[in-house]
Amino acid sequence: MEESSAVEVEPAPGTGHERAHGGAPWWRGASIYQVYLRSFADGNGDGVGDIAGLRSHLEYLAALGVDALWINPWYRSPMADGGYDVADYRDIDPLFGTLADAEDLIAACHEHGLRVIADIVPNHTSDQHEWFKAALASPPGSRERARFWFRPGRGAHGELPPNDWRSRFGGQAWTRVKEADGSPGEWYLHLFTPEQPDLNWENPEVVAEFDAILRFWLDRGIDGFRIDVAHGLAKDPALPDLGARADDSEKFGRPDTLGHPHWDRDAVHDIFQHWRRVADEYPGDRMFVAEAWVTGLDRLALYVRSNELQTAFNFEFLMAPWRAPELRGVIDDTMRTLGAVGAPATWVLSNHDVPRHLTRYAAADGGGGRWRGEPLTGPEDLALGLRRARAAALLTLALPGGVYIYQGDELGLWEVEDIPADRMQDPTFANTGRTRDGSRVPLPWSGDAPPFGFSPADATAEPWLPQPAAWRDITAARQQGDPTSTLELYRMALRIRHGNPALGDGTLVWDDAPADVLSFTREPGFRCVVNLSAAPVALPVGEELLVASAPLTADGELESDAAAWLATKLPARE
Repeated sequence: MEESSAVEVEPAPGTGHERAHGGAPWWRGASIYQVYLRSFADGNGDGVGDIAGLRSHLEYLAALGVDALWINPWYRSPMADGGYDVADYRDIDPLFGTLADAEDLIAACHEHGLRVIADIVPNHTSDQHEWFKAALASPPGSRERARFWFRPGRGAHGELPPNDWRSRFGGQAWTRVKEADGSPGEWYLHLFTPEQPDLNWENPEVVAEFDAILRFWLDRGIDGFRIDVAHGLAKDPALPDLGARADDSEKFGRPDTLGHPHWDRDAVHDIFQHWRRVADEYPGDRMFVAEAWVTGLDRLALYVRSNELQTAFNFEFLMAPWRAPELRGVIDDTMRTLGAVGAPATWVLSNHDVPRHLTRYAAADGGGGRWRGEPLTGPEDLALGLRRARAAALLTLALPGGVYIYQGDELGLWEVEDIPADRMQDPTFANTGRTRDGSRVPLPWSGDAPPFGFSPADATAEPWLPQPAAWRDITAARQQGDPTSTLELYRMALRIRHGNPALGDGTLVWDDAPADVLSFTREPGFRCVVNLSAAPVALPVGEELLVASAPLTADGELESDAAAWLATKLPARE
């Protein structure tokens, strides 16, 4: 393969973003592991993961080779939406532990060389939050209600919601309250469940409260924040109807956000520029990563300008099917668009809100139809999905920028699609029939039967979601030390990534390659080749194989749906 010119983007000078080598901010090229706390490890035997369980596996995470942990919400919550309905942002829910446990965990992570990213939920609170309870007890037009979106209804007696906005979890986005005298009263906005009332970010009290919450956790050593629903904080105060676009709110995946009255409005950037100034008061390159489901990378780039958030998840990459043209197109567009504002890319394949990529890639179409709600065109081939997922791991870890690994990806876990209806806990299931629970099933650590070491040996409670019996073959203990396992593939790749100066932040140059083969070079001396074609392909002659996602053929060729890392410049012989 001969090298050819292609996308090669240097961080823009004078933007405040430097290269992630030579003392530049750690987040530009970090490998970050997402901990969905309730499903990681159960320390007290109640069937739900917790801080004690996480702390007991810090050596596993350090040995995996990641740089930081992102922990999903652990705040006090009624758990109507798995903790994303927060009742107290300054306390830990007893289900997970105590505030002292969290502080000790942060310190222990730092001792293991792991930074900690907390999940912050600024779009909405719980209906059990003291603010919302005060709002319900206060009259229309009160200071307490002004922190949320309370409005009178339409119709002769206010019996109709204020507009036609829809909840992302199904149904209308408004709930009517009873006033103190028992009469039907105003309506409040909730873009998610009724137990998650939306905050009004035009209210200075909301702004000041979240400044204080950020500082509360920064003072305790948190290294950064993942911002939930970062694209949703600002609403058009006129609350106009969506009309024909109303149904888009309930579609699986990303709705069209261009010119939307409550998604990706320009006013969100004032909020995040202010947050950046708060974080910059603290030492140690504290950072943010945005969950921003927006239409197009040019809109995403606005969130990561030099005076705003440092990083944002690249969902365009996550949604791309396992096909070479689409993957290369997203990589090119990402490097070009984010590079223009001096920001690194942030690659992600799976998380707690989407089907696991192994199962997406097991579909005949390479996974694209899952985002459009289309039925499968044929049976899922999980063995094929695993091959592709292993190759995708090497592709992702080789790209310039940072990368997030969802817990269990390193074990080759698939989406659990046969959870009984009476065990479902995702609030979307009742209204839409869709569920995110399949990607949230507790991890298999060891043993031959559930709970697979997720809970202590003497636990009597079952895991909060059932684990497939077939996971006995892919527990962490069974994969440990097996050079053919997915766990050891991740460990090897992360070890190389951590020690190779070509990897992490930087640039890439595409090589000339056969159709349906992705090949790129990164200096100094690194090449990644991914074969998405139907036949084996030859690797460059004279280069050293560092790691491959599947064994090479007898002729030394790279099999279909496989990836390889190569050293392009071998040391001279004495």
